[in-house]
Amino acid sequence: MEKIASFTVDHIKLQPGIYVSRKDKVGAETITTFDLRMTSPNEEPVMNTAEMHTIEHLGATFLRNHPVYKDRIIYFGPMGCRTGFYLLLAGDLDSKDIVPLITETYEFIRDYQGEIPGAAAKDCGNYLDQNLGMANYLAKRYLDQVLYQITEDRLVYPV
Repeated sequence: MEKIASFTVDHIKLQPGIYVSRKDKVGAETITTFDLRMTSPNEEPVMNTAEMHTIEHLGATFLRNHPVYKDRIIYFGPMGCRTGFYLLLAGDLDSKDIVPLITETYEFIRDYQGEIPGAAAKDCGNYLDQNLGMANYLAKRYLDQVLYQITEDRLVYPV
């Protein structure tokens, strides 16, 4: 079998950032998959599932309610390796195009207090596995260490 594209990225060189993982044509539309890498693979500890689950709930809720992008959001969810998230958007986009959107999203997560949307038994299959405090912390870390001063090398996969 051929290696899928995401397994051909050099995860030793990969650093936190926003990367275009792939672009797929679906009819006349292009779907762009973004790699929102929050931790350095194989260098830093991975994120725990509880905080990732909270980031997923908050991020998906924010994005699907965004006044400009809500109709273009296809999916927001965690990577299996627990080093970041995938965001699928309708449109042929580049990483730099969504830096403001991702910054807004993570500011929302950083600042969020209160009841986590969808964190109830009737709404979620694992509603107790949440950690808002760590989700706030990790969002702040991503903003401070990556998003607020993002550079070109954090917008294009390393070669």
